[in-house]
Amino acid sequence: MSERTAAVTRTTGETDIEVTVAIDGDGDATIDTGIGFFDHMLRALATHGLFDLTVRCDGDLDIDDHHTVEDVAITLGEAFGDAVGDKRGIVRYADRRVPLDEAVGSVVLDISGRPYFEWDGEFSQEQIGAFTSDMARHFWESFAMHANVTLHAGIEGRNAHHETEALFKSVARALDDATRYDERRTDTPSTKGTL
Repeated sequence: MSERTAAVTRTTGETDIEVTVAIDGDGDATIDTGIGFFDHMLRALATHGLFDLTVRCDGDLDIDDHHTVEDVAITLGEAFGDAVGDKRGIVRYADRRVPLDEAVGSVVLDISGRPYFEWDGEFSQEQIGAFTSDMARHFWESFAMHANVTLHAGIEGRNAHHETEALFKSVARALDDATRYDERRTDTPSTKGTL
């Protein structure tokens, strides 16, 4: 099997971003977005998905966190989709529920080649430091659209920090599961023969 890595850059009038991802990594992460809690979530994604991840973003944080979070999601989604490649031999589907104290993140996903996002839940507080809680939902929606995955996600709980962290960890575990190679399969896991 080939090495599953990718590097993507994105420069707009609002952000300047560099992302590298290795699907078959060790969970190493070098993250700098200028938003402490967001950096924490991206490190959790790398750690619990066992992805090697580098994210550097210089964004217009004097406005708010929206452009930084959204554009990192777009860039990471593109990099992830590139790194997965032709999807030959992968498991393809996965679902995970991850608790963090009173909160639970729930995810079902398909590395389908078809972008789709469905959401269930509300965050208990509007802000987590400089991070707007609903940007966690928007991050995964933007990621799904640009990684070309079908992603159904939701949260429940009483603390937005816990809800968001459980969400990121559940997606990380599901992405790790779905991108693993199935030792019984050498073809693309689709009756169409392509994804």
